Amino acid sequence: MATLDGLPPLRDVIQRHGLDAKKALGQNFLLDLNLTQKIARSAGPLEGVTVIEVGPGPGGLTRAILSLGARKLIAVERDSRCLPALAEIGEHYPDRLEVIEGDALKVDFAALAPEGPVRIIANLPYNVGTQLLLNWLLPEDGKWPPFWESLTLMFQKEVGLRIVADEEDDYYGRLGVLAGWRTDARMVFDVPPQAFTPPPKVTSTVVHLTPREKPLPCDVNKLERITHAAFGQRRKMLRQSLRPLGGETLLDKADIDPQRRAETLSVEEFVRLANCL
Repeated sequence: MATLDGLPPLRDVIQRHGLDAKKALGQNFLLDLNLTQKIARSAGPLEGVTVIEVGPGPGGLTRAILSLGARKLIAVERDSRCLPALAEIGEHYPDRLEVIEGDALKVDFAALAPEGPVRIIANLPYNVGTQLLLNWLLPEDGKWPPFWESLTLMFQKEVGLRIVADEEDDYYGRLGVLAGWRTDARMVFDVPPQAFTPPPKVTSTVVHLTPREKPLPCDVNKLERITHAAFGQRRKMLRQSLRPLGGETLLDKADIDPQRRAETLSVEEFVRLANCL
């Protein structure tokens, strides 16, 4: 039985290729094609766009992205067992799907698609999702705006809450500061555990991030040092947690009350501290 895109149901594909999800690779497959379409649509219109996907697995989201008209889809997959299933999708959408076998943490994403516009859409493997996001937020070459025009990514909900958190939120921390400094980030919708095979123990959420064209000027390394020290001892007053970086002298220079704690500082105030280092 074919589905709306003319390809076999994903359950049949998984069974035929013996694709049981591997916990070691952080795999949880999405089989509901209506849901994968919803995720792909939340990235905006895809006609004429190059999309990069990480961890396509058997290709549920891959199929949605291609069916919505992406000009080209570059999929990075570490699990060689998934390549035959992805090859079948490539045959169905000639010359539009390129699959790269490799570890996403070692891939130079900017070099994959030198011609824009580029959007990244992915149901990220749980075990590397946060690190991949940081790699895209803080590129080694320091270029900003980045090569991508948006990120539409699925995370565990707790990670999603940390990404979009503002000061005073329970989930506010280094990730919220770095994401808030460089992007406009929002949670789009939650995905329940039962949508996945196998179901994870937690709810997931889709987060959409667009780069700020002109973030507040700041040295990335200094901002990382400040947030690492401040949130490393978040229960302590800043005069104590930031003592190795100058303590009260630094805080006075930035005009910030030394008795405040990290979670009360806005992104702008963290940037001000970093610029005073």
